[in-house]
Amino acid sequence: MKLGKRWLPAHILVWTYAVLLVVPLYYFLASAFKSNEEIFAHPFAPPTSLGLDNFRTAFDSADLGLAVVNSALVTVFSLALTLLLAIPAAFALARSTGRLAGVVEKVFSLGFLIPTFAALFPTFLLAAATGLFHTRIFMVLFLPATALPLSVVILVQFMRTIPPEMEEAARLDGASTFAVLRHVYTPMCLPGIATVLLLNFLTFWNEYLYSLVIIGPDPAQRTVQVALPTLKSITGTDYGVLTAGTVLTLVPVWVVYTVLQKRMQQALVSGAVKM
Repeated sequence: MKLGKRWLPAHILVWTYAVLLVVPLYYFLASAFKSNEEIFAHPFAPPTSLGLDNFRTAFDSADLGLAVVNSALVTVFSLALTLLLAIPAAFALARSTGRLAGVVEKVFSLGFLIPTFAALFPTFLLAAATGLFHTRIFMVLFLPATALPLSVVILVQFMRTIPPEMEEAARLDGASTFAVLRHVYTPMCLPGIATVLLLNFLTFWNEYLYSLVIIGPDPAQRTVQVALPTLKSITGTDYGVLTAGTVLTLVPVWVVYTVLQKRMQQALVSGAVKM
């Protein structure tokens, strides 16, 4: 009983925080099924109907279908390129013990010090110089560069926890360096890889500034985050339609998080045990 009373303030804080999260989420989802009049007159009342008119209007007005496809293409190819570069780099750094490896790792860490907006103008010039301005290809090449510092740092820490005896056993069986990476390090680092995938997916999917500047507002190429704000001008700020469009863009995020959350939880738990 004493232990229960001691934890009572913590439980109160947790439940208060949960309510603070649930109330805005309820308001957000309920507004997606309401008109402007219903939103302003009865903001917290449940919707009178669950019709999909707002979703259809948002989908058609901003051409969200094509925008979702564009975002999916940019995100998937960027994630694949990020892993293709980050996993071998982390593997090499985790196995190296020299000073040069330490310097290279610190260089990767310096990537955290560069604000995103600070590289906008040089990136714009680079896109123009390479002839890839207003193309999705440049974003596929650019986004992994922004994700490598965090990805490499996370994966290096996971790979350093793998016992050297695992690699030695594989070497005795005749495994090459690539085989060691593929069959030993990569399977044992799946929680870390899932963490990198989830964090970078959220970053790539929600990226707005560079997508707006580099790809532009062209409906044939724009991403979902660039297409979504057009609902405000097209529909005359119909907040029900705008909210419905936002809900549509969050569905892929929810699906990816649902698939990868167990692996990410494993990564957090294993990290806590190691500490």
